[in-house]
Amino acid sequence: MEAGFFDKVFDVVRQIPHGRISTYGTIAKHIGSPKAARMVGWALNKSSTEKEFVPAHRVVNRKGLLTGKRHFANQNTMREMLESEGVIIIEDQIQNFEELLWYPSLN
Repeated sequence: MEAGFFDKVFDVVRQIPHGRISTYGTIAKHIGSPKAARMVGWALNKSSTEKEFVPAHRVVNRKGLLTGKRHFANQNTMREMLESEGVIIIEDQIQNFEELLWYPSLN
């Protein structure tokens, strides 16, 4: 996928507020590629090489599950980062998912 797509993903993810989460599909839809949720995930897998921090830990699947956790250096990193922001997680599931969900188009 072109670098421009990844850059768009990174720009949106950097806007997710502390203590909030978004989904792969929401981000894909916002950048004009509604069927590219999986590509958003691929972009976030590469985000650690960016000079400016990309809070990839704030992006979960459409059900609020931490499906991206295996792509962090440690499988607990995603959970620990979210919990440090006050997000409650039980069995890899974001609690109060709808309340914490951030939509970039409403920003």
